[in-house]
Amino acid sequence: MEIQLKRIDERNFVDAFNLKLADGQEAFVSHPIRSLAQAYVYYNQCTPFGIYDGDQMVGYVMVIYDYDIPEYDVWHMMIDASSQSKGYGKEALKKVLEYIKGKPFGDSDRVALTCNKVNTIALKLFQKFGFELTGNYDKDEVELALIL
Repeated sequence: MEIQLKRIDERNFVDAFNLKLADGQEAFVSHPIRSLAQAYVYYNQCTPFGIYDGDQMVGYVMVIYDYDIPEYDVWHMMIDASSQSKGYGKEALKKVLEYIKGKPFGDSDRVALTCNKVNTIALKLFQKFGFELTGNYDKDEVELALIL
């Protein structure tokens, strides 16, 4: 496994569009098409990444900086249905946190994300990395945060 994060650009955005969620996961994460539209709007404070194993895109994630709080947010992290349960999510999250530690947009050590409260696999992954529930929630989403 050679996990890398590669910025989404004109060379690989179609690969992101072709990623698929497993049945029933649509309630857990937005498709990269929606996320890339958000990245276009927030271009000065976010980076959309393809998650790669070698030359193959196996997932997607976006890092955004919230200047108002300030904090880094992990948005729309997903692994393609055909690549799930192989450790890609764990390795990708390591790479995302390494990227954030470089403080590409601003000075903050806080990283936050939201997760569907019934997505136990993702919740366990985030908690293994030290993310803790903040007590904030919105409908079916709970917020977790980590101080680097």
